[in-house]
Amino acid sequence: MRRVSRIAVAGVATAALAVTVSACGSSSSSSASSSSSSGSSKGIGLAYDVGGKGDQSFNDAAYAGFTKAEKDFGVSGRDVEPQDGESDADKTQRLETLARAGYNPVIGVGFAYAPAVKEAAAKFPNISFGIIDDEQDKAANVADMVFHEEQSSYLAGVTAALTTKTNTVGFVGGVDVPLIHKFAAGFAQGVADTKKGVKVKSQYLTQTAEEGGFSSPDKGEAAAEGQIEAGADVVYAAAGLSGQGVIKAAAAHKVWAIGVDSDQYNQKALAAYKPYILTSALKNVDGAVYDLAKSVIKDKKPLTGEIRGSLSNGGVGLADSNPTFKNNATLQAALKKAEAGIKDGSITVKTS
Repeated sequence: MRRVSRIAVAGVATAALAVTVSACGSSSSSSASSSSSSGSSKGIGLAYDVGGKGDQSFNDAAYAGFTKAEKDFGVSGRDVEPQDGESDADKTQRLETLARAGYNPVIGVGFAYAPAVKEAAAKFPNISFGIIDDEQDKAANVADMVFHEEQSSYLAGVTAALTTKTNTVGFVGGVDVPLIHKFAAGFAQGVADTKKGVKVKSQYLTQTAEEGGFSSPDKGEAAAEGQIEAGADVVYAAAGLSGQGVIKAAAAHKVWAIGVDSDQYNQKALAAYKPYILTSALKNVDGAVYDLAKSVIKDKKPLTGEIRGSLSNGGVGLADSNPTFKNNATLQAALKKAEAGIKDGSITVKTS
């Protein structure tokens, strides 16, 4: 279980199926059942965003909620990988295949699933659908699981401002889209509000997800290298799998990296870079997946509508696994003050 900084509240909550891989993606499960749309559940259907399982970040957080729900509720599940260059129609088919097979809820991980969730939910009104990071679909059988990413990013900015020795920090965003603008805006504001004169060097890796902004560690590494060469000694990445490259570059130059979504200090795949991962800006994607599964499978009262994680409800926060971060009394006091200001409204964090 990940640990969250003491400034953050605890997490919000704790018949064969034939799939054509080219259209619906590969899967780590081979569970089988007859098709169903009656509202009963054979388990959770989870469809990953670009980068897939193993990104040590966004998708892996969803997977953690998925596996915990499987264990706690005694059900099987099916998690399905994305394919390169896939269309909205491919995503829709993937979700419909899971729904038709009787998985309930069916969850699309990432805003790219918005059109697919809307179409599939309309066709399967007795199945609960969930989408992470999008709130457009207001259908009665859809849970829109979204977050105040700008709030945890503000705290990451406070951290960077009080840690930098060069008065230059960096932000690497995966794709130039409104969701990632929230991370960038919160971070820059946190820096500016904390220490005057600190420069923020900001870069987006690509204009679209299809160009690999969330799935290209080499792009992340190159961007971070450029920022570090320009003087940045703390670099914050909101770039999915590409963030691994940012962390690698930070470790190579012995400067600080701030991770995102999952507690990247504790990710086994990033163990070689662990001494240089100061903290991570968390959002409770695993809790969101788990809570939706619980509402459908155990409570029989499916969650629906907008469900937004914030500092106030524990949906976002900072990881405190690194003792250097956790034991810095000056930093922790500043973070506590900043969080209190966000909660009481005296600090309004920008989203763009």
